[in-house]
Amino acid sequence: MKVWGRGFTLRWLGHSAFHLTTIAGKHVLIDPWLTGNPTAPLDAEPAHVDLILVSHGHGDHVGDAVRLAKQHGCPVVCGFELSLFFESEGVTTASGMGKGGTQTAAGIAITATHAIHSSSVDDREPRIYAGEAMGFVITLENGDPLYFAGDTGPMMDMQLIGDLYEPLVAMLPIGDFYTMGPREAAYAMKLLGAPFVIGMHYGTFPPLVGRPEMLEAELAKRGVSAQVIKLEPGGSVS
Repeated sequence: MKVWGRGFTLRWLGHSAFHLTTIAGKHVLIDPWLTGNPTAPLDAEPAHVDLILVSHGHGDHVGDAVRLAKQHGCPVVCGFELSLFFESEGVTTASGMGKGGTQTAAGIAITATHAIHSSSVDDREPRIYAGEAMGFVITLENGDPLYFAGDTGPMMDMQLIGDLYEPLVAMLPIGDFYTMGPREAAYAMKLLGAPFVIGMHYGTFPPLVGRPEMLEAELAKRGVSAQVIKLEPGGSVS
């Protein structure tokens, strides 16, 4: 098993938004829904952004990606169809890709993984098709891999992700209703084999009833030894 503690920092910005500061000091925003996010801390937006990752087209994940990409001139890595939407909004740095592929941006390798979820740009009428939802394996400058699942249910692909990439930490939705809940996330951790897990996509809206304590209980029930890293919005682990 690989060892945790390699000099990077993950800050949870509420819902599914994260600010990753890499070993080389790069600032990566994942699903940057900051404006209008009721759980985002007041200081959620970093002063500089080197890279943005967007898992799918829903507004609670695209969030401020267009504004931030224009402001910082940074790459936006996402699915191909979603990249076309970003380009239509004047983003010149969108880099669309397909599942299973890897590209390097800001010195970081990004691999697109499968996710079981819908995807559309939902602040327009009619809604704009945004391809399929995806997750990401983020391989840092020293080779350490992190797994951001995006919005998804449990799937056997997670065993492939665990075997192939050996993620140190998994960021998994646990809220239930729109994504998997704690029971399903615990099973996902059994497949992934990652030593650490951070729950996300919970507590933002009333239907998102899953909580980290529930995930801990489900992991124990299944004999999965992964440690749950509990963060309040704005909290970080490094």
